Amino acid sequence: MGLADLCRYLDWDSEFFGCRIARVTAGRLSPDDMDRVATWCTTHAIDCLYFLADADSAETVRLAEDNGFRFVDTRVTLETRLDDRSAHERRAAHGVIRVSTPSDVPALRAIARASHRDSRFYYDANFADARCDALYETWIEQSCHGYADVVLVAADAANQPVGYISCQRTDREGQIGLLAVDARAQGKGLGQTLVSESLRWFAERGMTQVTVVTQGRNSRSQRAYQACGFLTRSMQHWYHRWVGR
Repeated sequence: MGLADLCRYLDWDSEFFGCRIARVTAGRLSPDDMDRVATWCTTHAIDCLYFLADADSAETVRLAEDNGFRFVDTRVTLETRLDDRSAHERRAAHGVIRVSTPSDVPALRAIARASHRDSRFYYDANFADARCDALYETWIEQSCHGYADVVLVAADAANQPVGYISCQRTDREGQIGLLAVDARAQGKGLGQTLVSESLRWFAERGMTQVTVVTQGRNSRSQRAYQACGFLTRSMQHWYHRWVGR
């Protein structure tokens, strides 16, 4: 892999967080690769470098830790096949699951602001919590405006949103993006219901497999996915390297 292919500048992240951010494109690095990464970051005046490392490469993990990268998250990818319909034939026991509407966006932004504190951004003290809140507010709003194929909403008796799940399709595979339930509505099985209804939505559109990414520390979400038939596909480690901090 050439030097130009080893790292990639992230325009959106850089503009949103107000600093120069890039990402290592490989999952495994050799000592020579690490030297080239450092050279690339210096040349491009990078402030923060993301690195998603393969968890089963001991050399890569040691190199990251010895070269200024700080562990911020374990990325867990889960998957399920939709040939077992029992996984997506559940019905909501509380409230209703429906497609989001433009009027839902303010309530969904409020839920997002408080619901994703397990993510790697909150575990990196160089990112202000308020900016991380805004990241997820923006993410769910853009998902409602076309970034996702659909956002399904859990609504209470007054038809007000108390949870959401975003869904995207790529060829024959579905992907779940964001999942959240308002703190006041937790403990009622809504997370599992939202996952089940997303699987129904994917199956009705011909998807045969669905994947989702969550955090290793987010046991609540993992349980919701596992209860709907998901199994772990892979685990990787997220690292951030800040220059001069």
